[in-house]
Amino acid sequence: MAYMSQEGYDKLIAELQRLEGVERPKASAAIAEAREKGDLSENSEYDAAKEAQAHLEDKINQLKMTIAEAKVIDTSRLSTDSVQILSKVEMTNLTNKAKMSYTIVSESEANLREGKISIQTPIAQGLLNHKVGDEVEVKIPRGTIKLRIDKITVG
Repeated sequence: MAYMSQEGYDKLIAELQRLEGVERPKASAAIAEAREKGDLSENSEYDAAKEAQAHLEDKINQLKMTIAEAKVIDTSRLSTDSVQILSKVEMTNLTNKAKMSYTIVSESEANLREGKISIQTPIAQGLLNHKVGDEVEVKIPRGTIKLRIDKITVG
C-alpha cells in the first residue's frame, strides 16, 4: 500500500488517462504504419514499435497497480507533533548550519526540485517520529549528518 496526498493521486490518474488516451493510440498507429511497409521478418521499424508498445503497456499496468494500492491521506487529520508522511519538515544541518525544508511523500510523489523526498530515503527515515527540537543523526551515502528539526507543518 502506498500512502499519498490527494494531489499525488490525481497526478497518477491524469498520467494513466494520458497514457491510455494519447500514447496507446500513437503506439498502435506506429505498429500499423510499420506493418504496411511489408515483410515483418525484416522490418526493424515494426519490431521497435512492438517493443515500445510493450514498454507502454508495462508502464500502464504498473500505474494501475500503484493506483489500486494507493491510500489517500486526509491531511486535515495529520498531526504536527512528530514527523510522518506528508509532514513538511524545516531543519538545520548542524555541521554547516544550512537550513533545509522537505516534505515527506510516497515514492511515486517524490520530486527533489519541489522539495518532496520519498519516505524511503535515509533522511526521511531518520526524521520519522521525531519532534521539533530533536537532533537526529542520519546515515547518508556520504557519511552521517546531524539535523535539528526546527518546525513541522502539514504538506
